Amino acid sequence: MNKAIDPALMHAAEAAHSTGSTLPASLSAYWMPFTANRQFKQSPRLLVRAEGMHYEDVHGRRILDGVAGLWCVNAGHGRPRIVQAIQQQAARMDFCPPFQMAHPKAFELAERLVQIAPAGLGKVFFANSGSEAVDTALKMALAYHRVRGEGTRTRLIGRERGYHGVNFGGISVGGMVGNRKTFGLGVAGVDHLRHTHDLQRNAFSNGQPAYGAELADDLERLVALHDASNIAAVIVEPVAGSTGVLVPPQGYLQRLRELCTLHGILLIFDEVITGFGRTGQAFAAQTFGVVPDLLVCAKGLTNGAVPMGAVLVRDGIHDAFMTGPEHLIEFPHGYTYSAHPLACAAGLGTLDTYAEEGLLTRAATMGKTLADGVHSLKGEPGVIDVRNIGLVGGIELTPRPGEPARRAFDVFLDCYDKGVLVRTTGDTIALSPPLIIEPSHVDQLIETLRGAIRRVQ
Repeated sequence: MNKAIDPALMHAAEAAHSTGSTLPASLSAYWMPFTANRQFKQSPRLLVRAEGMHYEDVHGRRILDGVAGLWCVNAGHGRPRIVQAIQQQAARMDFCPPFQMAHPKAFELAERLVQIAPAGLGKVFFANSGSEAVDTALKMALAYHRVRGEGTRTRLIGRERGYHGVNFGGISVGGMVGNRKTFGLGVAGVDHLRHTHDLQRNAFSNGQPAYGAELADDLERLVALHDASNIAAVIVEPVAGSTGVLVPPQGYLQRLRELCTLHGILLIFDEVITGFGRTGQAFAAQTFGVVPDLLVCAKGLTNGAVPMGAVLVRDGIHDAFMTGPEHLIEFPHGYTYSAHPLACAAGLGTLDTYAEEGLLTRAATMGKTLADGVHSLKGEPGVIDVRNIGLVGGIELTPRPGEPARRAFDVFLDCYDKGVLVRTTGDTIALSPPLIIEPSHVDQLIETLRGAIRRVQ
């Protein structure tokens, strides 16, 4: 006997039938990630199709995607090269064991990544998500110092308001309170740099803020506290995305690179969000002219089509492991699905799409259109800051007294009702549209957001 349909799904089920979609009988069993589950299940937002710049919901409404899915669908939805690559690989070989075995596409994808990576990052280690890639990079840093005889370098340095995924390593070096407070002590031996958010001096900066390079000198404080001989690595996002689009002050990343080099500390860039064209070049490291020792990427690596993450590694770090008996495993780490055949196929199809359409540099030109749009929101009710770089924008709102994050969430709901998908983080609206966005899409995105901000008080 069929189960009764959840009352919250009744209307959606009728609409889905008219669009040829099939809905579940109940929303109860699925515990949704990073979601207000009770609110969602009272009024579900169900998407059933995607193409180009748009989703389609169960009611047949087109929803303009203002966030590239979740910062990941950089080339837009349903791209033929990616779809065909996945289909063909699934038909040829579904899985290849990654330990002591491999398949050709893993090597091909690694080589293609090295070709677009910052100079010197010549090795690639595959994971299955940004969170896994972050933990991989942290383990690499610890192991690197150990194999070269500096095993006391065990301390990891993150940054306040940083986001590095949800595994224990990532939340430990991360600095977002909401992601840390529930889960105990985390990984031991972690400290944090000050964040770079400075509303008083840098509000409404267009691109990189003018003030704050000296905040990188906070690393000297931690060196004085812990001693450089005990610090393995510093990990930062070149642009902090999930905390509300914090763009690095001019000179900040350069100064951080200098200090890490001075003290023999590895510098890790978390480019899970900024990688693959988001800031106007393949990687933000190239946009800012700063090369890290390890670079973490995911999301846009496969255009969100198949889960995958990667760590791009400086050649010298890799080479330090290549000692001892040749039959022994040099780095005891990896995942069952590392370099999964379907993910590699999706990655190759994605890189082909980026190359054929010039998408990795498109944000360098289209970014001005988005910048003009988001900064036109200055002066709207409750807007206290606007931040942007490339095809990323953040609009910070005044929080309601006693209701943190509620104002932005209501703006999100209003925009969705009007056919535009945006993202919220705290009381900041974050925008990261697919790189294929056109000026007309920017106009729709900004004017819908403007109307929502005015309606939501």
